Amino acid sequence: MSTGSGAASAPAPDPYDSPTTSDASAPPSRTSSMFSSLKVRNYRLFFLGQVVSNTGTWMQRIAQDWLVLTLTGSSAAVGITTALQFLPMLLFGLYGGVLVDRLRKRPTLLVTQSSMALTALALATLTLTGHVQIWHVYVAAFTVGLATVVDNPARQSFVSELVGPGQLQNAVSLNSANFQSARLVGPAVAGLLITGVGTGWAFLFNGLSFIAPLTGLLLMRARELHAVERAPRGKGQLREGLRYVAGRPELIWPIVLVGFVGTFAFNFPVYLSAFADHVFDAGAGSYSLFNTLMAVGSVAGALLAARRGTARLRVLIAAALLFGALETVAAATPELWMFALFMVPLGLFGMTVNVTTNTHIQMSTDPGMRGRVMALYMMVFLGGSPVGAPIVGWVTDTYGARVGLAAGGAVAAAAAAVIGVILARVGGLRLSVGWHRGHPQVRFVPREEQRGGGAGFGGVGQSRGNSSVLRTRSTAVPVRSMSSPK
Repeated sequence: MSTGSGAASAPAPDPYDSPTTSDASAPPSRTSSMFSSLKVRNYRLFFLGQVVSNTGTWMQRIAQDWLVLTLTGSSAAVGITTALQFLPMLLFGLYGGVLVDRLRKRPTLLVTQSSMALTALALATLTLTGHVQIWHVYVAAFTVGLATVVDNPARQSFVSELVGPGQLQNAVSLNSANFQSARLVGPAVAGLLITGVGTGWAFLFNGLSFIAPLTGLLLMRARELHAVERAPRGKGQLREGLRYVAGRPELIWPIVLVGFVGTFAFNFPVYLSAFADHVFDAGAGSYSLFNTLMAVGSVAGALLAARRGTARLRVLIAAALLFGALETVAAATPELWMFALFMVPLGLFGMTVNVTTNTHIQMSTDPGMRGRVMALYMMVFLGGSPVGAPIVGWVTDTYGARVGLAAGGAVAAAAAAVIGVILARVGGLRLSVGWHRGHPQVRFVPREEQRGGGAGFGGVGQSRGNSSVLRTRSTAVPVRSMSSPK
């Protein structure tokens, strides 16, 4: 992603530098308002436009999955549709990041948002006239995927131009809360439309919903945007971005983790449609209910992230472990209402993984590299679906929805545990098990810290030697320096 330049923005600190006191690069205060970034007019226009558009997006997601299941009766076909939508990100995501670093964000978003609106309107026309076939849905999904190759990194990069680095943590969290709040309304409305008048009307609403973000983009004041110096055309920019990430463990390992989680554990279109249709035989209404309840937890997770002043890697690891464990337990629930209740904590911890990774990566990356780094992150997180969706769809069709969901959760939990150990070793940590104020305590501490010490995680930053990668905040990326994070 890209942020403002000059006084409004500063490169991410070198891993071995001492922290500075620049206001531009300082993290948001822990006591700042949960909605402070909405005070910025341009961001407010962007946010309100996304409220409408995100509702339409969630309506189309539900309608698309259900239409495919109706046309084919196959969970694998749902997985193929999901794969086609995210395949372009896997194939071209890095090139999209290079383009985003070169182009102006607002005109780029006008083009990508318009193309997705036209695709939704075309699918609505085919469905409402009764001519829709499964290949039409496949083509529409792939077309939307092509647009998101540029739209995703451009839209996320644009947030930093709207609010500047001082409000970035808050704005990223509110964007996630926005998207997940729409998830509360979209699936519910989609369920009513599907059961009442058919899937075509959900596609139509989504196409028309793009009017809101397009209007917001046109009404923004260009002079109030945080100017960014675009990257010039040149050879080797893609390789430069890859080398940048590969040389920073605080970037590469979180990206690897969300790759595992996104590929195997976040394939909810496959899992939830199978549970609604095959396990509980409850129809589209229950599928919509599962998504709505998951959105409740996701909104809670996003708002909690907005209140936090930092994005710590140890929070990411813990959230991913709990997410995988809960998914595995949910797969064994015998009753529909029990399974539905699990959707709330799954949404909360899943969103914590998403927001923490997103914010940490953005604020740990040099502004001139953010387009390429965020494109890599989105490519791994979203582009993993073309690999994972057909696999989990086949497992679900062959062995049942319960086995498929449990396997996805197990992969996520195992990946979190392994990467947590790797980050601990990179940060020079060891596992300490002991007692603190009469209670058992399990924590990572610097290897040279004496056993039996009563200090909690706050004492890690006072030790000598390597600093804790697990303790890294989003605005500083220390690996060897023992200076306190910003």
